[in-house]
Amino acid sequence: MKTKNIFFFPIFAGLMLFASCSDLLDKEPYGQFTVNQMDTTSVEALMASAYAGLQCHFFGNNEAFDGPSSNWVFDVRSDDAYKGGGSLSMEAYLTQLELGNVTSDNPVALNKWRNDYYGIARVNNTLNILKTLHPANLTELTAELKLIRGHFYFDLIRIFQNIPYIDENSNSVTAATTASPTQFTRDQIYDKIVSDFTFALNNLPISQAEAGRFNKYAAAAYLCKLSMERKDYAGAITYANTVIGSNQYALYNNYLDMSKIAFNNKKEAVFTIQFSTSNNNAQINWGDLLNTTYSAGNLFGNGDDFYIGSQNLANAFRTDANGLPYLNGTDFNSAMDTVGFGGNVDPRLDFTLGRIGMPFRGYTFTTVWCRDYGDYGDHPNKKRMIDPNSPDMVKGFPWGASSLGFNVIRYAEVLLWKAEAEIESNSNLDDARQLINQVREKAARSVDPFYSPVDIDMTKASYKVGDYPSTGWTQAYARSAVRMEYRLEFAMEGHRWFDLVRWGVATDVMNTYYLQEKALRPWLNTAQLSASSIYLPIPISESDNSGGIYK
Repeated sequence: MKTKNIFFFPIFAGLMLFASCSDLLDKEPYGQFTVNQMDTTSVEALMASAYAGLQCHFFGNNEAFDGPSSNWVFDVRSDDAYKGGGSLSMEAYLTQLELGNVTSDNPVALNKWRNDYYGIARVNNTLNILKTLHPANLTELTAELKLIRGHFYFDLIRIFQNIPYIDENSNSVTAATTASPTQFTRDQIYDKIVSDFTFALNNLPISQAEAGRFNKYAAAAYLCKLSMERKDYAGAITYANTVIGSNQYALYNNYLDMSKIAFNNKKEAVFTIQFSTSNNNAQINWGDLLNTTYSAGNLFGNGDDFYIGSQNLANAFRTDANGLPYLNGTDFNSAMDTVGFGGNVDPRLDFTLGRIGMPFRGYTFTTVWCRDYGDYGDHPNKKRMIDPNSPDMVKGFPWGASSLGFNVIRYAEVLLWKAEAEIESNSNLDDARQLINQVREKAARSVDPFYSPVDIDMTKASYKVGDYPSTGWTQAYARSAVRMEYRLEFAMEGHRWFDLVRWGVATDVMNTYYLQEKALRPWLNTAQLSASSIYLPIPISESDNSGGIYK
């Protein structure tokens, strides 16, 4: 078992920090060693610095809150989550995301843009320094860096319609003033990401000595994810088989395991962003701190209670007499019950969302835990909250900070990607069914009243999860099943919006959601999503600083 961790050193916290992308590459970076100061002993610190960029916390805190690595702000764009917080007017720019209309001065657009390009600049700079130092394992280190860079570009191209592309071979003096967001088409950008990921796949080892450093299967998984984005189903199946066939990963024994420090970089962790409570908390997950529940007794600190699960999401966990979800949105959402359900539910509901009267990490969740119960209800995200009695919980901190890693890609997602690819290509529907059932069986075995900390109560809820039978398993039914499974398994993990977009159903799903949900949340009365609003606009400050290149 891997025992070492790669730590992120705060000496590099100021690496490549500039006012805008327009001068991102044409200044000597602050807080960073120059090439003349580097030697071969600095290589590991350079790599740690590049990995640290994944945390999206380069300076201050707001850029991490608004442009987090977990992408929770995009769940707020979906039918899975409300903004939350102390009132409707608090951080009102997030309400723009809820209502489907984001303006170019929105901090989320700016900080996602900046964080990703800061991370890219950090990678490009490290690649060029390593070429000068030429360490013995240069090819392997380059592969790690290209996988990280591809991650940042993949994040950008899913959020913005057009983006500039700058690599380590760009002239650092002129690139920032000549790189146009229309120089390359979206397909060409995807091709460049594929090139980085493929280089990583071909040159990374099958395992790493330090937990948290990426191996070849992380690259294969990301190629699978990108293949699904481009509807290359044959490629997705090939890359999924590479990960599955490695025998390095498995589903968690219990769904709660993803919220335990003991399972950092284990079981389902394929591509994970590392955090740490050392170094004066500099490497905690700043992007998720605002989402800490209020918590009676101040168990998690003075939580801001942002990122609240929608009633629509809670309703999606209802199951029928056979333990199967209601795949028709009208059926599962027919009763807008804000307290409890009269029938069966998938136990993942109580591992994912807070509910009045139900356990929350061994304590009872009540309205006292809700900062604005009247507007946002009672469904905070539980997945990022560890046991408050854990020694890893930072004491005396204003929020529930810990070193819990964030899984960008979990093994369960690889299984569902393969299932979806088999369904969409109509190549092996029964194998797809079995893969989906593997994920559902994990949920079923998680109904363990003695697994600590306690998050379920079998005296208050009827938990029932069943396998999909082969009878009636048509392509259309299977498609609905796998899409629902994505939602249930990965709820409140920052994926839902991007899934809706890649399925081509974002506008239909969201406008139906607005019509249904506004009966409970009247502030959604003006919400509407148009096709032209799918991608965020280039931030106005970046456009102003670009000399006319950005529109």
